[in-house]
Amino acid sequence: MLMEETQEKSHPGKPGSSSRGVSRVLGKLRASVESKNFYEAHQMYRTLYFRYVSQGKYADVLELLYDGALTMLEHEQYSSGADLGLLIIQTLEKAGSTVETPEQWIKRLAELVSKIKPTVVDREALLDRAMKWSGSLVSSPTGHPLMHKLFAQILYREGDLTLARRHFALAKDGVSCGFLLIEISCAKGFPGEVDLFVAHTVLQQLALKEPATAASTFATYCKFHASIACTEPPFAMPLLNFLHFLLALVEQNNRMYATFRALCELYKPSLDRDPSYEKYLQKIGVKFFDGSRYEQRNFMFSDLLQQFFIDLEEDELEEGTTMHGEVD
Repeated sequence: MLMEETQEKSHPGKPGSSSRGVSRVLGKLRASVESKNFYEAHQMYRTLYFRYVSQGKYADVLELLYDGALTMLEHEQYSSGADLGLLIIQTLEKAGSTVETPEQWIKRLAELVSKIKPTVVDREALLDRAMKWSGSLVSSPTGHPLMHKLFAQILYREGDLTLARRHFALAKDGVSCGFLLIEISCAKGFPGEVDLFVAHTVLQQLALKEPATAASTFATYCKFHASIACTEPPFAMPLLNFLHFLLALVEQNNRMYATFRALCELYKPSLDRDPSYEKYLQKIGVKFFDGSRYEQRNFMFSDLLQQFFIDLEEDELEEGTTMHGEVD
């Protein structure tokens, strides 16, 4: 067992008083677990946590806490298991860059979350802390994409498709996100809302400056949704045409804010179907088109759009492919 391995690691040479004290606590800990005295076992895990951390033995305490959290959760001691999970995160934060396999700990934390029932309040606290720590690995305030993907899969298995969609949208996995949106659309949507399901997510991904993920999500959704079943315009639904042209415009090297605004004005009736689109479009305008430099004003957009489509055709001829390609 991991606890036995940890005991061996605490005696690299002649044992001192500290290591003898740890050995005694480990012995009591094993006895508490075997007798199913989980409250006492939980307190001993915490005692060992403070002792190991004070000695800088981060690798040892991480393995001990992980073993303890699994033990608690297997016996449905959800609050205790979640608390030990939080101690794992605190240790990871203290250890910083000395953690050799951070992605392994992302997977282990997701595993612990999956073993806690959705109705347990402590699960959300563990997830929030885990997401925050994972984000520090990639300097992202929203969390590591792998953590989002793993939690999205957990939620999907539990049947919470709506919350799973939110995490898939941040997982940088457009294909999985596209297929999930299809499932949500078919299960919960009306025929006239087919375009709305994908539009919200694609705009959100673009607002987060993830154009490749947005393009993959859109292509997967359009290709495999039975009500669309194509990847190139003209689409029967105007909002899909807007998304196609917006993704193409984002991919252009010479991006013009005026063209972006003209495209939005042209499809305004479709965009007005969901008030939340405007906030995403404002962010897209700033992040891709330097929209913060321009004041919103009235203009004739027909010439601008005509030039955009000409430029788009020229780009495709030069590249010999479509903007976002096929989805296998």
